[in-house]
Amino acid sequence: MDPDTFRSDIGVDVYWRRRLTALIAVLVLVAVVAWACSSSSGPQNAARPQAAGGPTEPGGLLAGLPTAAVTPAVPSPSPSPTAKPKPAKPSPPPRRPGDACDTADLVLSLQSQGEVYGAADRPRFVLTLVNTGKVMCTADVGPRTLEVRITSGADRVWSSADCVSGETDEIRRLERGIPYVQLTEWDRHRSGSDCRAKRVAARPGTYVAAVRAPGLKSRKAVFHLR
Repeated sequence: MDPDTFRSDIGVDVYWRRRLTALIAVLVLVAVVAWACSSSSGPQNAARPQAAGGPTEPGGLLAGLPTAAVTPAVPSPSPSPTAKPKPAKPSPPPRRPGDACDTADLVLSLQSQGEVYGAADRPRFVLTLVNTGKVMCTADVGPRTLEVRITSGADRVWSSADCVSGETDEIRRLERGIPYVQLTEWDRHRSGSDCRAKRVAARPGTYVAAVRAPGLKSRKAVFHLR
């Protein structure tokens, strides 16, 4: 065998072995670089969400949350002490016929029979008392209870209750709606508490007559004396 041919065959084999070794080295180097890149990028990517949501950046986490207005609590008023209910007033018993009249059921009035009285005329007045209640009742219509009084300004001139002797009470039955009528005449003289004193005649002028009773009053009647 030719020695040059042996040398040539050995050189080709060594050449391909060297090329294969270099290729394997390149592949191993690429694999190592790829593994190094993947291992370094993994922890960085895993750490980024933690850094973004960590306590160092609270604004980024709270920015997406819904906001709500907070109203300060107003203290409710303390409950007032419970008021004790007042005891109900007992209703009055129903009125029976013949009971004393209630003043709320009575209407009292007085009218003068004239407006001007001559020197010889005596003033006369018509007194009426009407029961407006549902049942018949009784009332005292005596001169001390139903007092006819005549005045002139602030001057008390005459009263039907002055110098009354004997029994003064006069109880009358008042039917519903039927007036009790009383005629009173004035003798044109002044009266007073001293029944033994001489009575003085009233002067001409303007006078006012009215009738009064416990809890009742009438309209005034104005008249003139000549």
